[in-house]
Amino acid sequence: MLLGYSDSDYAGDVKDRRSTSGVVYFLDKSLVTWSSQKQKIVALSSCEAEYVAAVAACQGIWLSRLISDMMGMKEATVKLLMDNMSAIALSKNPVHHGRSKHIDTKYHFLRECIEDGNVEVDHIGTAEQLADIFTKSLGRVKFIELRSALGIVDVHQA
Repeated sequence: MLLGYSDSDYAGDVKDRRSTSGVVYFLDKSLVTWSSQKQKIVALSSCEAEYVAAVAACQGIWLSRLISDMMGMKEATVKLLMDNMSAIALSKNPVHHGRSKHIDTKYHFLRECIEDGNVEVDHIGTAEQLADIFTKSLGRVKFIELRSALGIVDVHQA
């Protein structure tokens, strides 16, 4: 199973108020890929910023297909962990609500992936959100904790 963590820092850039998306994927316990990217839109809520970040499911599906082709096995389900309950609810509910109608249809790709059974989304507490390291400045202790959880070692201290 591919396990992904998706996070966002709602309106973190003080100049243009765009959010930063952070995504990390593991295959079993091995870190496979990560990304940190400024969002192309200005999100109007933390729910929207987290939902846009969750479109990382595309990357997970691509990884699943690549691994399937390389290993000659069935495509694995992608599990994506998010710390925003509203974004999870939005991704699972195909009904357009007045408060989310403005979200561009390209971001509703996640819904299709869930409906097709290719992606599963679940909640994770903010304290356990590994993608947090890719979205904002952290204190030294939290940074070291997350870096270690990602399996990244400081070669100067090794």
